[in-house]
Amino acid sequence: MGGPGAIVVDGNDYAGLVQFSRPWWKNRRLLALNAWIALMAAHGIRAYSIVWIDGLQSLTQWESSFDYPRGPQNIGCLAAYPFAPYMADGLGRRFSVGFGAALMCAATVVQTASQNVRMFIGARFLIGFGLTFAQGAAPLLITEIAYPNQRAQATSLYNSVCCILMSRQTFGTFNIPSSWAWRVPSALQGLPSLIQITLIWFAPESPRWLLSKGRDEEALKTLAYYHAGGNEQDPLIQHEFEEIKANIRRDAEVRKSVSWLTLLKTPGNRRRLRVIIAIAVFSQWSGNGLISYYLSKVLSSIGVTNATLQLLINGLLNIWNFIIAIVAGLLCERVGRRTLFIISTLGMVVFWTLQTVCLSQYSLHNNLAAGHAVIAFIFLFYAFYDIAFTPLIVSYTVEILPFELRAKGLTIFFFTVSISLIFNQYVNPIAMQALGWKYYLVYVCWLVFEAFFVFMYVLETKNRTLEETAA
Repeated sequence: MGGPGAIVVDGNDYAGLVQFSRPWWKNRRLLALNAWIALMAAHGIRAYSIVWIDGLQSLTQWESSFDYPRGPQNIGCLAAYPFAPYMADGLGRRFSVGFGAALMCAATVVQTASQNVRMFIGARFLIGFGLTFAQGAAPLLITEIAYPNQRAQATSLYNSVCCILMSRQTFGTFNIPSSWAWRVPSALQGLPSLIQITLIWFAPESPRWLLSKGRDEEALKTLAYYHAGGNEQDPLIQHEFEEIKANIRRDAEVRKSVSWLTLLKTPGNRRRLRVIIAIAVFSQWSGNGLISYYLSKVLSSIGVTNATLQLLINGLLNIWNFIIAIVAGLLCERVGRRTLFIISTLGMVVFWTLQTVCLSQYSLHNNLAAGHAVIAFIFLFYAFYDIAFTPLIVSYTVEILPFELRAKGLTIFFFTVSISLIFNQYVNPIAMQALGWKYYLVYVCWLVFEAFFVFMYVLETKNRTLEETAA
């Protein structure tokens, strides 16, 4: 991607060094490493929170209490963005995750106990504030500690978990006649953060971060313990350690001059920034934002008004999303990121267009078959969205950034996502009310642009180390 080249040690021999002598699940230390990675993945919670809010919109108990408050979580995220990368780079990935999880735990208590809309909005703000610190560091830690030939899959799965649990919780509490119908899911929303704040201090710190702080011995021991059964002389460990160390030393020479403007100083960094901002916007403006936040309203527009049925469809959709995203995440190293992005955008163009046609037929002619077809096309549209934009957007962002810019670049990614979400929350309802099904035509045109952009600018990163993709 241009810019300073990565220093690669014996890169041609790399693939042969990572072959397992036995399945990873039979290797106790690799199993432990992947358990820590799963703990980090608990902060793929932005989507988790979206599912929860959408589920609440089908609960009359919540509607009567708060009248659809929206937006404060994203405002909380925006408030924390200036500080998050400095904590991740200065105090460590692990500390940043723990700090964010602690804030979210406290905010969840306030949210669950909310007696009025002011308490609820304040709690959502704090959840967003803490979420920024946690989600700004967790993908970095996952990427930087994962076993080399599992890194792509591990990071891709970061954004794919949690939603299914939240959708089922809201469905399970639907019939509670009191405010506990929404308070129980609210309390459970804090469970991943509670687990994280309890266990994060036992997880390994990023070897790359340790090396950047001059803690070479700790970095070597961490790599050896989890990647080679404790053998510091293992060829893989020596390869990893020397490659990372060489690049950290190179980065150290320019780190004092690194600022936010560094992302604009070279053609390679400008290209990285362009791609990062684009996929962040695409992840929320592909039509999914219209469905994910307002699925209940979309279903009502095609005649599905029963709240129980709406929650059931919401739950089934998230099970579907979960399965597709997991499969795509596991295939990303074999198929390739660029290929998955191209297939994803082209598929979304096709099925969003078909969804628009059917919605128009239902709206203009009250065609029930067309209305039911909309539901089917929502599932098919999401299948193609989930091929790339659920599992790959975070992992691809982290992969293409050099170490010294990784935290700042990821912060820009999440900042862009938050701005895009605010647009979805405030513009989409107004546009839907004013234009009806015709508003879907806007997304048809936008999805065509997305497909063109992906084809022109998204490059392949499969079968490369982090140091190689930073070249």
